[in-house]
Amino acid sequence: MKPDIFIIDGGKGQLNASHKVLEDSSFNDIHIVSLAKRAEEIFVPGHSESVILPRSSSALRLVTTIRDEAHRFAITFHRSRRSKRTLVSELEEIPGVGESTKFLLLKELGSVDAVKDASVERLTEIKGIGTKSAQIIYDYFHKE
Repeated sequence: MKPDIFIIDGGKGQLNASHKVLEDSSFNDIHIVSLAKRAEEIFVPGHSESVILPRSSSALRLVTTIRDEAHRFAITFHRSRRSKRTLVSELEEIPGVGESTKFLLLKELGSVDAVKDASVERLTEIKGIGTKSAQIIYDYFHKE
């Protein structure tokens, strides 16, 4: 199912670039507009002037709410990815801990903090983690 409209966050430049991509694709029959934050201007392809909706307009509220929700979603997504990348990279610093061990640790314990807090005994309870690996992981997080 195709959308009825694409709403682009940005001004004329973003609209023109996106419109060109749409024209060259199978989505060339879909309407596209852009919303520039500066004055909440709406740009439409083929029109040199922007459309300024009244501040009290329900259409303007709808479009700005869509844009703000897209921003919130994107920011949350990128923070989550950055956080996971940072935490997982800490496990990558442990000598001898590869992808499968990282996966086992996070699957069983749920977080890097839980791995840090785990005793050697708890680590060895995880299927696939031997005594030697458990000791290396424990020692890494409990350096004197």
